[in-house]
Amino acid sequence: MIYTVTFNPAIDYTVYMDMLKLGEINRTSKEIIYFGGKGITVSTVLHNLGIDNIALGFIAGFTGDYLQENINKSGINTDFIKLKNGITRINLKVKADLETDINTQGPVVGDDEIELFFEKLDVLKKDDILVLAGSVPSTMPDNIYEKIMEKLQNRGIKFIVDAANDLLIKSLKYKPFMIKPNNKELGEIFNVSIESYEDVVLYAKELQERGAVNVLVSRGKDGAVLIGENGKIYSVGSIDSKPKNTTGAGDSMVAGFIAGYILTNNLEYALKLGSACGNATALSDGLATKDLVDKYINLL
Repeated sequence: MIYTVTFNPAIDYTVYMDMLKLGEINRTSKEIIYFGGKGITVSTVLHNLGIDNIALGFIAGFTGDYLQENINKSGINTDFIKLKNGITRINLKVKADLETDINTQGPVVGDDEIELFFEKLDVLKKDDILVLAGSVPSTMPDNIYEKIMEKLQNRGIKFIVDAANDLLIKSLKYKPFMIKPNNKELGEIFNVSIESYEDVVLYAKELQERGAVNVLVSRGKDGAVLIGENGKIYSVGSIDSKPKNTTGAGDSMVAGFIAGYILTNNLEYALKLGSACGNATALSDGLATKDLVDKYINLL
């Protein structure tokens, strides 16, 4: 089974307008509600591809109830913990001449609720996949990913880590099956500017030497590069079209990679399906659907 973790999910209220005028009343042309958080996005795209999974994490208040109800309606399995206080975040995403995001803080997670989350992890077993994606809320321990991986190490569980900076670096000692920094995050880890394909390969290999089994680097319009556990380097381009929606494209790539790998056990195909999913999200108003993925995978 695949499990995703979203510690601080959100209802993303996305509004569209031609131009955002600061200090004035703005009128939208369209509004769409998405259910956000990197793990939830991974779960959604996996479900769209026909891959069963369970979304873990925390929800709170009436917004948390609304989020869970609608995720379940779409067919995604959840096992969220309901927090005693606060509400699940509502984030505002403005799609105008420039994309503008206003992300809120979210509820406080207590020690007893963290302990309850760790108890839920006891069901994971050999060959299960656990996706740890995104930042950790300021109300939670900043080493929570390490604690999770420490608890589950030696069980034969495959860890997927999609996080930045210390969260990613500190996961390497637990030999995650796949990590997915983007170009910018890869450069930040080594305090360098990533300018070329050769730079990507050089520094991605360094992360592999530090413990990652497979290193997938998303490069936006330049595609993606995978340093495989078999010693091979794979690369894929992107669809030559103006993106409509960059939110969730990287998470969609993670979902596609996982789906491709478990379906074929082939790293090259996993990279290609991951790229198709990332492109399908970037070139549509919502998240990647199977029809769009089937269309784009033949164009890569």
